[in-house]
Amino acid sequence: MTEPEINSEYEKALSFLFSQLPMFSRVGAAAYKPGLDTSLAIDKFFGHPHRKFKSIHIGGTNGKGSSSHMIAAILQTQGYKTGLYTSPHLVDFRERMRVNGEMIPKEMVIEFVENWNNCKYDGRPSFFELTMMMAFDWFAKENVDYAVIEVGMGGRLDSTNIITPEVCVITNISNDHTQFLGETLPAIAAEKAGIIKRGIPVVVGEAEGEIRDVFEKRAKEVGTDITFAEDESRLEHISENPAGGWDCLVKEGNTHVPLSGDYQKKNINTVLHAVDAMRKAGIEISGSSVTSGLEGVESLTGLRGRWTKLSDTPLVIADTGHNIAGISYNMEQLSRNLGQRPGGKLRMVIGFVADKAIDKILKLLPRNADYYITNANIPRALPVDQLKERFEEAGISGTPYPDVKTAYAAALADSSPEDIVFVGGSTFIVADLLS
Repeated sequence: MTEPEINSEYEKALSFLFSQLPMFSRVGAAAYKPGLDTSLAIDKFFGHPHRKFKSIHIGGTNGKGSSSHMIAAILQTQGYKTGLYTSPHLVDFRERMRVNGEMIPKEMVIEFVENWNNCKYDGRPSFFELTMMMAFDWFAKENVDYAVIEVGMGGRLDSTNIITPEVCVITNISNDHTQFLGETLPAIAAEKAGIIKRGIPVVVGEAEGEIRDVFEKRAKEVGTDITFAEDESRLEHISENPAGGWDCLVKEGNTHVPLSGDYQKKNINTVLHAVDAMRKAGIEISGSSVTSGLEGVESLTGLRGRWTKLSDTPLVIADTGHNIAGISYNMEQLSRNLGQRPGGKLRMVIGFVADKAIDKILKLLPRNADYYITNANIPRALPVDQLKERFEEAGISGTPYPDVKTAYAAALADSSPEDIVFVGGSTFIVADLLS
């Protein structure tokens, strides 16, 4: 096929995928489909592709995307052919699945959809189930050595939980998707702990009190070793680099991790403990692969949207943090950054999806910032007029804008060089900005 023909067929394939019980990230609860029966059925149709490569399974509330990319970069640097499956995408659907940093070719997306349309399965898989199987099928055809698989939502009933990984990682637990995973942190932890399997070592980044009890109980039930990364720092020294990211001294040597954001300190420590667990599981990883992989994570894997700096004057930061814990980290760091810019003002281009705990999030926002209220271009976004009402009820003034592009342009026009413009509140606000 010519390139125009490929592009045309690719767009048809995407339209088909998006019509299959639409993706949760766009429409929310209407697309939520828990359980493994469908995933197991289509896995059988495609010849159980996940059994043809080894995997690392990564769950948690916050940080699982960054951690997945760091682990993939380390494996890739070691010389392993490495698959990476994450969600959601920011700009291009194909960001969800990569091999050694390269996105799935459009031709493979077309081929998968054609194969699926020839399938006699009479159920209706979701967008996420089909997308996951596309990744697994492609990874198997590419003969990857390892695939790093990020959980979509929860764990126990998540489609990805059909795999049997070499190592399991759970970053942390926070309030998110409570309507599906439970109203309390221990209940959410129990769902996340569902990816812990018999004999598969697990690393947990953060867990205290009842949450820790949940993970320890699950590990004991299935007879596996569990490590709590926060009990021992693998970072002998860490300091913020003025140009962005973190300068780290670890037992493997010195490295610079280009991922900015205070929360990355905990993610890096969790990843280093995951490396230890992978080594114990028989995966060879040299010290230089650790330091070089961390340093090259963005270029090796294409990671974007984590405290991404887009400008210095004014300082423009985009971050996909979208729940209470993620927003809390962002506000703490913005406060510190603002203190380093005398006379600067914080300007926030912000929007949310409708099913988040918005009233709780609004309590975290500073009252001395200028707000450019907007909505992402997805059905799940809270309309800007409704969001403005929620802001007013919280005692926060802000100006509404019909889309991210307009809001961002207004914030830049109002800014002085010493100001900070923050773009976030939702993954999809950042996606609209980057696209």
